[in-house]
Amino acid sequence: MTLKQLIKLEDKAKDVWVISPSLHYDIDVKDFGELVSVNLEQKTKYRYIVPATTEITKNIAKYQKKYKLTDAEVEANFCIVASCDFLPFVTETAIYDAKGKGDCIACCAPAMEDNKDVIRYNAKTSKDMAKAFRAIWKKYKRKNP
Repeated sequence: MTLKQLIKLEDKAKDVWVISPSLHYDIDVKDFGELVSVNLEQKTKYRYIVPATTEITKNIAKYQKKYKLTDAEVEANFCIVASCDFLPFVTETAIYDAKGKGDCIACCAPAMEDNKDVIRYNAKTSKDMAKAFRAIWKKYKRKNP
């Protein structure tokens, strides 16, 4: 499915449930932002499950300001959960050549399905993911991966 097809699907929906680690599409992607704005005006119900992180706290504030929501609307639309409850929605991600001098490539696919759908991230996202992986590894293992 392409991004355009996804936008068409969301445009027709009356209820949209989103599981998001960052709210990236709703805050940073222009086409989605316009769609969410129109859908909210047309009383489409959005519900979000998001992890309890400082990034999410900041992004919910941006979301609230961008879409002019009241505190009560934010309370109704967002469910902030512990990371362990967020895990069933995470995709399987692999990062290739994060340590090498060549291109660092990150890809993801559904974690519990046997299909051939894979998403390849751009170079910046791949490097950011590698940096996050390295930081988490170092935090728990106390050495570089």
